[in-house]
Amino acid sequence: MTTARPEPATCFYPTGGIELAVHEWASEGGGVPLVFAHATGFHGRVWGAIIDAFPAHPAYGIDLRGHGLSRAEPITDWRILASDVADFLEQTGLSGAVGIGHSMGAHTLLQVAADNPGRFARLVLFDPVILAPEFYGDGTPVYTAEKPHPAIRRKRDFASADAMIERFATRDPYDLFTPRVFEDYCRYGLVPAASGEGMELACAPEVEASVYASSRSNGAILQATKRVNIPVLVVRALHTDLNDFKSSPTWPELANILPQGTNLYRPDMTHFHPFQDPADAARIIGEFMGGN
Repeated sequence: MTTARPEPATCFYPTGGIELAVHEWASEGGGVPLVFAHATGFHGRVWGAIIDAFPAHPAYGIDLRGHGLSRAEPITDWRILASDVADFLEQTGLSGAVGIGHSMGAHTLLQVAADNPGRFARLVLFDPVILAPEFYGDGTPVYTAEKPHPAIRRKRDFASADAMIERFATRDPYDLFTPRVFEDYCRYGLVPAASGEGMELACAPEVEASVYASSRSNGAILQATKRVNIPVLVVRALHTDLNDFKSSPTWPELANILPQGTNLYRPDMTHFHPFQDPADAARIIGEFMGGN
């Protein structure tokens, strides 16, 4: 059984008009740093169960813009997320790190690696939101103010984290998550409500909806991918339908256009692989890191 690491310190880095929150797990083991980037609607603390498997490595769980404690307005371009992460890496002087990303966070880390050679030595990307070239077209938003993404209707207010846990524990897709990941998602995914009563989602529904709406904004990611000349593992789950949150959004050819890409197809997993089976995700990361 993996032993839980001490609680991380939360530090803030100024970037692009916001304070980017990063949860930092210290280590005296001398291992290479691990940098984690989460999926849309989540936050950096959801990686805790996986981070516990790497006690010798300092670890950094980023709250991407508008998520967790990185308070921000809705976005219109995914490249601003990569700019935030690049600023954090520059301010801390981190280099030669292993980047581990999931979904939108995996897209973000790949863009950062393309624009900032040397910051990452390897990447492990769980179901990156990088689709086939035809998806991006002219970059027209997928959703609009008149027809917003359904996330805009997400329940915002909760009396407490326990109330959120009780409400969602048996609902799809949260019932796929291990208890540790699910509780971390709820407990660290709320902030005191603006009204002064109870709690509200740290990732406001309008922010989450804006991320989905702008998912075509960085079609240049496919050209950027070709510049990432480090080992990159692309872990793909089962693809069924882009309208299904549990389906893989990843272009099956992505690993083939990476100079040192490796494709790992896992049809036994959904898009929530790191939450479904964090022990398996940690094993994949550890094996790809080798002796690092």
